[in-house]
Amino acid sequence: MSFARRAVVKFCCCAAAWLAGGAALGQSPAPAGQWTMAAGDHANTRYSPLALINQSNASRLTLAFSFDTGSSKGHEAAPLVVGDTMYLVTPYPNTVYALDLRQGKGKVKWKFDPQPAPHSQGVACCDVVNRGAAYADGRLFFNTLDGQAIALETATGKELWRTPLGDVTKGETITMAPLLVKGKVLVGNSGGEMGVRGWLAALDAATGRIAWKAYSTGPDADVLIGPLFKPFYASDRGSDLGVKSWPGEAWKIGGGNVWGFISYDQALDLVYAGTANPGPWNPEQRPGDNKWTAGVFARRPDTGEAVWFYQWSPHDLHDYDGTNENVLVDLEIGGRLRKVLLHADRNGYLYVLDRATGQVLSADPFVPITTSQGVDLDTGRPRMNPAKDPRVGESVRDICPGSPGGKDWQPSAWSPRTRLLYIPHQNLCQDAMTLETSYIAGTPYVGIEVKMRPGPGGHRGVFTAWDPVARHKAWEVREKFPVWSGALVTAGDLVFYGTMDGWFKALDAKSGAELWRFKTSSGVIGQPVSYRGPDGKQYVAVLAGVGGWAGAIVSGPLDAQDPTAATGFVNAMKDLPQATSAGGRLYVFALP
Repeated sequence: MSFARRAVVKFCCCAAAWLAGGAALGQSPAPAGQWTMAAGDHANTRYSPLALINQSNASRLTLAFSFDTGSSKGHEAAPLVVGDTMYLVTPYPNTVYALDLRQGKGKVKWKFDPQPAPHSQGVACCDVVNRGAAYADGRLFFNTLDGQAIALETATGKELWRTPLGDVTKGETITMAPLLVKGKVLVGNSGGEMGVRGWLAALDAATGRIAWKAYSTGPDADVLIGPLFKPFYASDRGSDLGVKSWPGEAWKIGGGNVWGFISYDQALDLVYAGTANPGPWNPEQRPGDNKWTAGVFARRPDTGEAVWFYQWSPHDLHDYDGTNENVLVDLEIGGRLRKVLLHADRNGYLYVLDRATGQVLSADPFVPITTSQGVDLDTGRPRMNPAKDPRVGESVRDICPGSPGGKDWQPSAWSPRTRLLYIPHQNLCQDAMTLETSYIAGTPYVGIEVKMRPGPGGHRGVFTAWDPVARHKAWEVREKFPVWSGALVTAGDLVFYGTMDGWFKALDAKSGAELWRFKTSSGVIGQPVSYRGPDGKQYVAVLAGVGGWAGAIVSGPLDAQDPTAATGFVNAMKDLPQATSAGGRLYVFALP
């Protein structure tokens, strides 16, 4: 279909716009300059309207203060800022800190130790990370690795309620940042590599009581599919496809976990939540489309009822998942304004979906791809390359992108000023050989041997600015290691991200020119944020602490001589221990 070359964007993603109009807990708007949820807003834009720091003065940024978190595992969280306080959640043991910003030095107001079960560390797939918290009306909401959702009183750090949600003995964990929508705390689980069945739950923000729970596999009643469900594509229509698209009862241990960032459109009253890979990775053990994994649901937040679903990777062959963030913007496409969802998927395509219906408007490769040959817009399905299909007992080479995909969890950012999506991602391929595997509760249920390596060009990381209307990259910056941090873009036309070898950078959002960099004590895989301090100045904050799946060789630590460690990621990261070290520190920057 034809696309207009110039986007007309209606900025629909400030926190006040999404939250205004309700009296329930979690409905009051956030004052400008604060950062009350991991993504900055319900549209997942990670855009700051602050512009005191801009292209003309970014080179003068200096360290305002730093803070040692006391943890040396992967720090993937976003700091939150409410009023004169910053809130941090560390990796396991998920310690929460409230830092006083009034003096600009980050003195600890209070500290909360949730005391998660120690054995949860042993079943976490990809490091013991935590991706952050959410704030509403004097309460801080966060999750623990062992599967508990907790609410704290922000003034004192007092625990208000605690709701157990997962069974760690089965390998079920929680690493995602919760989202507050209409008085409900939305939480999903991790554990697909352990055969854990995925779900998204809504908890009452006042009491912690479970309001509804929607599974990603199984009969329609479990998935909360009913009369409202109107998927755009014929392959998603039919009864109980969450059972029929699996062999036997494999759906009960089939993954589809919901551990990514969730979005919410107030006007359409729809929550968008991605579902992860099916289990096991060996696709020959689960013939069929394996619904409803590796896709995205649009649901009603009041009831959890599904309205539509789209599957990025039917019968996911390469652990491509579908949990990457969905960024909600309005664009002029084909001569009319459309409410769209932007999604950079692990399968290597940048999707533009109509977020009211789930129709794919475009899908373009943003990384080299050998596993498929485009997306059929009539059916919505990728045209797979059978030469790269995993086969038991046979090594399949040059699978591009590899299992971490063109982009993994690391969230992108959208600027309504430049009309570009800023994508931190990797450039990795792999060789893989599948094996027969058996399900044993609480143990790995994978069935594959993977060895990753750098993709075409030899670099392993890329930071890409993408024009979703023109359907091509505007510019890119290549990095030695995968860009595993989140992105932040500001009204000062700056975009920030960090590297795994410990550089935190500010780039010109229009051209990609580097304007400033700072060397941190450990690799940066956190989510940068910007806020207005009590003194009226603009600040930029990020957590440094290498780890996660990509950095497990350091935070593990893992043996560089084992190329299959960290499900093959170690083979691509053998030199990372020479470039950085484990650690955990908050860095906050401002103009002098």
